[in-house]
Order: sequence, then structure tokens, then C-alpha cells
Amino acid sequence: MHTDDTIAAISTPAGQGGIGIVRLSGKDAIKIADSIFRSSKKHRINKTRSHRILYGHILDPDSKEPVDEVLISVMKAPRTFTREDIIEINCHGGAVSIRRVLQLVIDNGARLANPGEFTQRAFLNGRIDLAQAEAVLDVINSRTIESQKTAVNQLKGNLSGKIRKIREELIDLAALVETYIDFPEEDMEPLSLKDMHNRSLKISKALEKLIDSAKYGLILREGLRTAIVGRPNVGKSSLLNALVEKDRAIVTEAPGTTRDVIEEYLNIQGLPLRIMDTAGIRSVEDIAEKEGVRRSLKAIEDADLVLLVLDGSEPLHKTDKELIDKSKNKKRIPVINKTDLSQKLKIDNLKKDSVKISAKKGTGLSRLKNKIVTTALNGNTGSNTEAVTNIRHVHALEKTLASLHAFREEMHKRTSPEFLSVELREALDAVGEIIGITTPDDILKRIFSSFCIGK
Repeated sequence: MHTDDTIAAISTPAGQGGIGIVRLSGKDAIKIADSIFRSSKKHRINKTRSHRILYGHILDPDSKEPVDEVLISVMKAPRTFTREDIIEINCHGGAVSIRRVLQLVIDNGARLANPGEFTQRAFLNGRIDLAQAEAVLDVINSRTIESQKTAVNQLKGNLSGKIRKIREELIDLAALVETYIDFPEEDMEPLSLKDMHNRSLKISKALEKLIDSAKYGLILREGLRTAIVGRPNVGKSSLLNALVEKDRAIVTEAPGTTRDVIEEYLNIQGLPLRIMDTAGIRSVEDIAEKEGVRRSLKAIEDADLVLLVLDGSEPLHKTDKELIDKSKNKKRIPVINKTDLSQKLKIDNLKKDSVKISAKKGTGLSRLKNKIVTTALNGNTGSNTEAVTNIRHVHALEKTLASLHAFREEMHKRTSPEFLSVELREALDAVGEIIGITTPDDILKRIFSSFCIGK
């Protein structure tokens, strides 16, 4: 990748707004901005001290006509996000103005940035490591305060610090093994073997703790996939509407109203839920409704949590029993709806796990929300803003842990130090992938291509 040119992009969302920002980064950023900017007090950008703002106009160099009234933020290397010169042109937020400014910037020597290229330059220039770069996107995509806090902690380098410590301990362990490779006439002594075993166990425990934190962290990042399931007219759509506090789904007395999976994001006590209202499950002949039922059954399979809605005003139906059986191996909360009516439902075997509500009246919803959180987190409601939130990191940690396990097995077999060294090198490579020390180029490309242009 070339990093010796100057890139530019619009860094604010499309559409109308108060301001729109065109960002430049690279060795010619100041020169390009100077060629199209005229300060009201005849200040030149190249003569301006870093981290200052200038007021003036963007002019078309050919016609000399003003394009927009702007503020220019001047940030000179190396104290910038990319460690290159950065210029941010704060325009009015209309689409025409900001696109005209971007076009002038490109006409005068900049190149349109690729997705995530500003953050990629920050990584390549040593401003941040790869885990911090991924945290930038997590901050942008955060759906709850808890997930945003976790992303900010990772952006600050909290996770990276733990990974670097583990890596340093692996290097120290590898150095011990290398000693015996360099001096083959020396046998590995029992005390040294015990020391290496204990060191590897200590590292493994640190890895296991990080991997365990991902059970919560991945939910924070991705959202808990929650499926609302049940037979027709038990109140699934009413429950969705009550939880999101708006009429998201159509509610009627006619069965089969919901024919597709309706998704909505919901924040419950800092826990992001990707909640899905599914079609009522029953035997049908209508092709569209049959497809809806198929998708409902698939939603049960894919869900992290199932809200099984049962009608408390009716006895248990055959379809209810089938759904109880289909969801038995999932995290599940039986939700007994319509408690505002006379109760006829009996489910003794599910009673202790169930929550009684009236979606129509709004009663019992607080209890249900508490139950969702405790069930999702296995009873642990405490936040963990230092949790691992990225599945790529989890896989790398698991590979590191597996290599250490193999290292101990080989050590107990009194294997040659050369083979022990191979396992430790694999562990070092795996953990290094997290912060970008040993990450293959194809993975780097995939990570940064998921960013928007301008970030």
C-alpha cells in the first residue's frame, strides 16, 4: 500500500447537516489546501502553527469564485491521528458545497481515500495498533453506553496492553527454551522444566480469562440475537411493540398477520438486543405464510435467546408443546402473556423460569427485562468494559492457548527443545495477530475495507 501520497474524503454522513467535513492526510495536504483557501486576514496555512483554526473561503483556482465559507483545522505531523499532516475543511453541510470542495481538493493533487484508509495509515505509521484500529469502528457502531465504554477502553489500549504483556511473557518463556537449543550439551533440568511449566500455566490462565470475557463482549458488540416465537395470536407482535415502545409490528385478531421476521434493536440495561418478531408457527397452506413459518423455525436455531410466548388465557396447545421441545436446548424464557384475562394455562415444568406479562397492559415488562439480562449473562449482571468483543481476537487467543497446551504436552514427553520452540513461536504468531504484529495482509485488507470512506 502506498502511503506517500495525499488522500481526501468526506468524513461526515451523507445528506444535509450543520457542517460537512472534507479531510485530507498526507505530505501535500497543506499545499493542496493552501492552493484553494483564502483567509479573511490573508493567513497562509503553511505559515500557521499546528492545531489552529483559520476562517476564510474556498475559491475555485480557475474562476476565482468562492465555493463556500469555511473553517480550516490545521494539524501538522506528527501530532495527528495518522501521524501525517491533516487538514479538515469544515464546510456548510449541503451536498453540493461539500462535494464541490472535495472535487477541488482532488483536482489539485489529492487522491480519493479508500474505505478506512485514514485509520489504516494511523496503524501503519504506529499511531495505534490493530486492536485499537478495530475499536475505532466499534466506537462508531456502538448501540449502547456499555458497548461504547468497552470500545473506548479498547481504543485507549487497555486490551492491547494485556495482549502485549502476554506476548512479553511468551518471549521470556521462549528465551528459556532457546538457551537449551544454543547449548545442546546441557540437559533440561527438572527445576527448569517446572519453571517453564508454571510460566506456561500462568499465561494460559490469562488467556482463558480473556476468552471467557468474550461471552459478554461479543454480545455487547454484535447484540444478543433474541427471537420472539409462538403460535399465532399469542401476542408476539404486541410484545415487540411493548418492548420497543412503538408500533413496530402490525397487530390484528387475524392469525398469520406477521409473515416475515421483523427485526428491531433494543437497549436493555446496557445490553443490546437484536430482537426478532417471527411469524406464528402453525400448519398452513398459504405459500407466503408457509415461508414465514420456515423462517420462524430458522430464527429459533440462530437465536442466542428465545422468548417463547404462550397465551395464559388458553390451555397448552399441541403447537405450544412442539415449540417447547424445539427450543429446549436454547437459552429460553417462557413468557406467559395475557395475564389481564382469566388464566387457564398450566406449565408446571416451566413455571420457575417463566415470566408473566400483559403486553396489552404493559404489566410485567420490567421483570421480563431483568430476566432477559440475567439469562443472557448467566446470572452475572455486572458490566465488564474490558471484555474481548471481537471474534477475530477470540480465535487468535484460542490458537495461542492451544499452542501452549501442545507445548506442555511436548515438554512432559521430554521432547527436543527445537520442537518446544516451534509451539511457542506459533503461540507468539497467534497472539501477535490481535495487535497487528503478525497479521497477514489479506486480513488487514478485510478489516479496513469494513470501514466507511473518510474514517
